[in-house]
Amino acid sequence: MMPQKKCTAIKALLWLALMCVGAHAWAGQVAGTVMQLSGPLMAKKADGKVKILAIKSEVEQGDTLLTEKETYALIKLIDNSEITLKPNTSFVIEQFSYTAEQPDGDHAIFSLLKGGLRSVTGLLGKRNKERFEMKTPAATIGIRGTTFVSTYVPASAQAVPTVPTPGGAARAPGLYVQVLDGLIHVTNPAGTQNFAAGQFGFTPSFKQPPVMLPVNPGIPFTPPPVFSSSSSGPGSAAGGSKPAAIDCVVR
Repeated sequence: MMPQKKCTAIKALLWLALMCVGAHAWAGQVAGTVMQLSGPLMAKKADGKVKILAIKSEVEQGDTLLTEKETYALIKLIDNSEITLKPNTSFVIEQFSYTAEQPDGDHAIFSLLKGGLRSVTGLLGKRNKERFEMKTPAATIGIRGTTFVSTYVPASAQAVPTVPTPGGAARAPGLYVQVLDGLIHVTNPAGTQNFAAGQFGFTPSFKQPPVMLPVNPGIPFTPPPVFSSSSSGPGSAAGGSKPAAIDCVVR
């Protein structure tokens, strides 16, 4: 008969192996497809590998997407929501799961580390809006059936304003939001503020509550015109086709 200590150790090893396999499978789940690009887009995978993506490349849960200085990238997720990344953006798909027949399994958690994006709510956000989180270094954005633009300006060594400066070349570090349709709420430990269509908001850090801005703070979002029509038409749902070209892996 196997000694109890040896049996316990084997069980522990088996459990760890199952956990590792499960975590790997979870991280590799397809979240969406690249629909449009205006320059280089890279995906840093959960295992540390870096891929150069093309139109129709799949993006996965656990990916960190990185755009270059001239790159806009339109990602269509499997629930038909859309994320359009601005140039010089770092964006993480922390968790994204959607199955039409299983609403209890809905989860959408993203992190905007720097740069900016436009988010258009899909089926997940319409039926389970409380399951959507867009985290940033200054606050977390929640939705109420929404199209919004957000930009996070990181702090830098150079001197910058401490408050938003509309139209200025140097902008105060922090999170900027603009609501195009619907409603969002921006929350951090210092407070919560709702923003409706046509409104602008700002918070510099977790230490200060989000506030309404009286005018557009001058954060540009100008993707190529083709982006506005790229996801229309039948058969355009993300994940519906395989990549047209093989992704390059940078080791």
